[in-house]
Amino acid sequence: MSQLEALRASIPDAARDIKLNLQSVLTSGSLTVDQRWGVALAAAFAARNPRLAEAVLADATAAVGPAVIEDAKAAAALMAMNNVYYRFRHVIGKESYGQKPARLRMNRLAQTAGPKVDFELFSLGVSAINGCELCVRAHEKAVLDGGLSEEQVHDAVRVAATVQAAAVALEIGDVAARTATQRSSALEESAPPAV
Repeated sequence: MSQLEALRASIPDAARDIKLNLQSVLTSGSLTVDQRWGVALAAAFAARNPRLAEAVLADATAAVGPAVIEDAKAAAALMAMNNVYYRFRHVIGKESYGQKPARLRMNRLAQTAGPKVDFELFSLGVSAINGCELCVRAHEKAVLDGGLSEEQVHDAVRVAATVQAAAVALEIGDVAARTATQRSSALEESAPPAV
């Protein structure tokens, strides 16, 4: 059993749809295997759930080459910076900020390990999770200009959305387990001593 399959089994019943969707988006659609796993891994890092990121990394490592893994890591890290910076510029809406140079290193965007269009697709998935409209538009344009289809963009965002939802579902399960443990401990402490 893969690590991701084992993790899926721990998703609570309240998130059964997410459990099913996670399997579906990682096994079907218009994306290549490299694109699917690259988006999933970048999204898992962006979702900031260590158990999910470790499981996706383990399964991705078995399915794709090191270039995909490195580009997914780089996309997640760069978008963590860029999505905040460019979302600020967009939200504040002042032309003066838009004219200031970012002065943030982004060389990795131009020096990808694998195909540039795939790196843009990974970045698009992370930008969708992080809610940066400017970045989503820029990466979607780069992906389409790079020869991918709207169907592939759509599938990449479906993967990212489902991975993000899996991270939330796992947190729900963790909170429920901690609450049950605390409740059980409290009941044991309040029970009369055994005679």
